[in-house]
Amino acid sequence: MADKIVISPEVARRFILGKQGLWPGRRWQGKAGADTAMRAIEHLQLDPLTVVARSHDLTLHSRVADYTPGLWETLAYDERRYFDWGGWLAVRPMDELPYWRNLMRRQRDEPHWRQQAKLHGPAIIEMRQVLRERGTVANRDFEMKDRTRHDSYRGRKDSALALYYLWRTGEAMVHHRERFERVYALAEAVAPAALLYEAGDAETEAFMMRKLVAFHGLDTLLAATAMASVGRLMSVPDTKRWSEAELAAGRLARVEVESWKRPTVALAEDAPLLAELAAGRVPAAWAPLGSSTREQVSFLAPLDIVSARGRSKTLFDFEYVWEVYKPVHLRRFGYYALPILWGDRLVARADFKLDRTTNTLVIPGFWLEDKATGRDPEFGQALARGLADLLRFLGADKLDARAVLPVALRKVLPKRRE
Repeated sequence: MADKIVISPEVARRFILGKQGLWPGRRWQGKAGADTAMRAIEHLQLDPLTVVARSHDLTLHSRVADYTPGLWETLAYDERRYFDWGGWLAVRPMDELPYWRNLMRRQRDEPHWRQQAKLHGPAIIEMRQVLRERGTVANRDFEMKDRTRHDSYRGRKDSALALYYLWRTGEAMVHHRERFERVYALAEAVAPAALLYEAGDAETEAFMMRKLVAFHGLDTLLAATAMASVGRLMSVPDTKRWSEAELAAGRLARVEVESWKRPTVALAEDAPLLAELAAGRVPAAWAPLGSSTREQVSFLAPLDIVSARGRSKTLFDFEYVWEVYKPVHLRRFGYYALPILWGDRLVARADFKLDRTTNTLVIPGFWLEDKATGRDPEFGQALARGLADLLRFLGADKLDARAVLPVALRKVLPKRRE
């Protein structure tokens, strides 16, 4: 068994940021860059909320120069390079479909989905036939007065629940989206015929586990069994046996991060990257196209894997919870507060909203982790560049930054889109 790799928290942080394309700056551009970024991200989580922009668009904006909102849809639905699926909704490359079809079949055999098939059997048969006849179908195509009503998080009409069942179990796929609503088609009308098969169980489990390691960059693997995106592929003991076998075979590398409580693993192919970072070098392939994150801050999306789900505390010693679903009286920061990445650290957060009546980007709240950062002229310039870039991305005309303190910091921020 290979010796473990021992790294500092700084190296771990830079490795995870760099693998995700967030550090030392954007290195991808345009549609081709978005394609590369979506693969590097592994699971691009989708979310319908549009307070300023959708979380997945913000995720890509922070990684891809010249990214425009909705560009991911061109790659997914027009060019069919990606598909979206799952209760934990995310976009994955279309060439991975055979592995996901294995999971779709597994869902069909689970008690919950067997119950759904029994409960909505006639509607499922009907929707299957409707898809054959019409080609594409959306929930809105059916009037409530003509359907059986249900009280479900996934839909109020039996037709909606039947279509959702066909999607989750693999018979249907998302053909495209209209105002984020799924428009379904049969799988054979969306995916290439060569990919409409199911990979074997062992092959699927190995693929999904490695994908989770790549997704996290450094992974304890214990979390893998609870990932809603994949389901319970393996028990904790089976996960441990799999990881030990992968380590022994040299496909995983054991990594110890100083001061971290749990040991982690990385893909063995990433060991050279860890070595370069540990030597104080930035991998040549990570060179930014333009400004670095030290020269221009990045605003991380609320669901970004580097800071969501408690990772911000581990990686940055930065407490971050997306408070959008919290009652107002329980919010510490704001409805849509985003972490601010400067260099390789999270140094502040800003609450945002887009006033569409005046096309103004408003910052209702701004919080620095260390007040000294707000007095640093270098940070002021980096924040100004980041906000100017965000204005361009959103197409907002003005910035209302009255909540930003200290006043000297606020004065260097742009007032209008250039």
